[in-house]
Amino acid sequence: MFGKLSLAAVPYHDPIAMSAVVGSILLGIAVVALITYYRKWTYLWTEWLTSVDHKRIGIMYIVVAAVMLLRGISDAILMRGQQAVAVGMSQGFLPPDHFNQIFSAHGTIMIIFVAMPFLSGLMNIVVPPQIGARDVAFPFLNSLSFWLTVAGGLLVMLSLGLGEFTKAGWSGYTPLTEMQYSPGTGVDYWLWAFQIAGMGSLLTSINFIVTIMRMRTPGMKLFHMPLFVWNSLCTSILILFAFPVLTAALAMLSLDRYLGMHFFGTTHGANTMMYVNLFWMWGHPEVYIVILPAFGVFSEVTATYSGKPLFGYTSMVWSTIAITVLSFAVWVHHFFTMGAGPDVNLFFGVATMIIAVPTGLKIFTWLLTMYRGFVRFDSPMFWTVGFITTFVIGGMTGVMLAAPPADFVLHNSLFLIAHFHNVLIPGALFGYFAGFTYWFPKAMGFRLNEKWGKRAFWGWLIGFYLAFMPLYFLGFMGMPRRMAHYANEAWHPLLLVAALGTAAISFGLLSQIIQMYVSIRDRHVSRDLTGDPWNGRTLEWATASPPPVYNFARIPEVHGRDPFIEMKEQGTAYQRPEKYEDIHMPKNTACGFILGMAAFVLGFALIWYIWWLAVVSVLAMLVTIVVRAYDDDIHYILPAAVVERTENERFRRLAAAGGPASPPFPRS
Repeated sequence: MFGKLSLAAVPYHDPIAMSAVVGSILLGIAVVALITYYRKWTYLWTEWLTSVDHKRIGIMYIVVAAVMLLRGISDAILMRGQQAVAVGMSQGFLPPDHFNQIFSAHGTIMIIFVAMPFLSGLMNIVVPPQIGARDVAFPFLNSLSFWLTVAGGLLVMLSLGLGEFTKAGWSGYTPLTEMQYSPGTGVDYWLWAFQIAGMGSLLTSINFIVTIMRMRTPGMKLFHMPLFVWNSLCTSILILFAFPVLTAALAMLSLDRYLGMHFFGTTHGANTMMYVNLFWMWGHPEVYIVILPAFGVFSEVTATYSGKPLFGYTSMVWSTIAITVLSFAVWVHHFFTMGAGPDVNLFFGVATMIIAVPTGLKIFTWLLTMYRGFVRFDSPMFWTVGFITTFVIGGMTGVMLAAPPADFVLHNSLFLIAHFHNVLIPGALFGYFAGFTYWFPKAMGFRLNEKWGKRAFWGWLIGFYLAFMPLYFLGFMGMPRRMAHYANEAWHPLLLVAALGTAAISFGLLSQIIQMYVSIRDRHVSRDLTGDPWNGRTLEWATASPPPVYNFARIPEVHGRDPFIEMKEQGTAYQRPEKYEDIHMPKNTACGFILGMAAFVLGFALIWYIWWLAVVSVLAMLVTIVVRAYDDDIHYILPAAVVERTENERFRRLAAAGGPASPPFPRS
């Protein structure tokens, strides 16, 4: 009845895993108790869990990313701690089996369940108001995408205390992930978490492509769109073309494992290299999927905090488009050493070097935007400058690895680990942190504490250099990656420095937690219900902070790239409409939540071979889809009287704050 599931699946023998499980359970009980004590279950259900409001879905995406970031950093601490002590006769504190699961989970979590939800959250919060839309094109699909991501994340977290996670790395190379070599549930947890969350990302991409192409406010042409919207559009296009390749690869691997087919592997005519090609046809565009939205954030932040329009807007757009196209022509550089041949390696090596050109152009554009500007060094600008100085190092080492002879020496060493962390941490995470800080008052109505924000930045920046610069030297010294134990004591001092860097990053993360606590505690002091009147140049700053459910009481008409600045110069930024109209808005629904939880149950059932539960979950999905299809009341009307009261309150608060202010700096 319960398939392969039994009490033996609980890792009683592993004190580290059981400590994490018990801690998670106790934390969950504490959260449930607090919600119950404050009687917030009804509010949570009606206003958040069933919401189709893009702003609230965006906030929930970021909450999921934050929770998974804590798990991902915990895994990193365990790995670096193990390598700091597991030298010579010491075996460390992690068994090799557990160590393999940790590095596999770390990569999966950081890419799929931290970076992807974080970028989706920022896109949800920012893109519709930046283009003058009241919501995304398909609000229900937006809710479904979120809950599918949650379902995948729950499967990864569940593997901690029930069964095991994959030991084959986050890329899941065959034949190691074939049933013959990985008969346990670990690979299945990885497969279904990837598939379910990937489906959510694919639906998100369709939603935002339609939103950006069809729902821009009157007068906003493509080359009037903010850079963040352009980068979000290109990211969505990348997802649309890349994720189906991953879906096909994982589907074939699933058929190998469940039905004994032979797409991949080493026997019966199977082709292992086909899996590697398919995975990296998704995997390298995925790098740009997570980085391009961060590039958009840096463009917005640099222009705002330099007090001038972005330098080279058109060049930035075309460089983004070039990266989008070229990202599909570089995937073989991930396996130069696997015998593809000199001609193939030459082509992909040159393509990899070429893609560095539009990326380098962006660096110069941001620097020239700051040049002779009135630069304010608030924490979003700290993250931006830290990114520029650090990302350049990662880019240069990427060009080194683009040369096949160099890659033959450095492939599968810690040099490679240092390189892609050197790209992804400053390139993606720093960008998300900058965007989170920059748009936080827009989403929540109050600012984040600057003092703790800057402490967090220095913790992350210093920790990054300490944690990953030594890995470049270790790569040159010949240390392979994924080693739970080593005998070469010459590596030990540098690994101690790397462990110290992980501790510094942990301080940065702790500072962000404290920053959030202090900001919430002092929110009445830093409340800003109108948005900082000189904080941004784009249209979203024309709305209240936080925006009402409808974003705009009157859909604006724009004619340039800095519409908010132009509206303030014309005196129309805070102008009341002559008449308020009824507003048609989507109605909340539980269908997205139900479908997401049914997907989680389906994944769990397939992992443990509980076939009757799989059938029940599929039937639940079908019934939910039918109910949703016949739901005639999927929208509601927000009466003009309600809109008018909301707008009156906004203007009253604005007047109490002293009215709209002019920027305290001249503009070029």
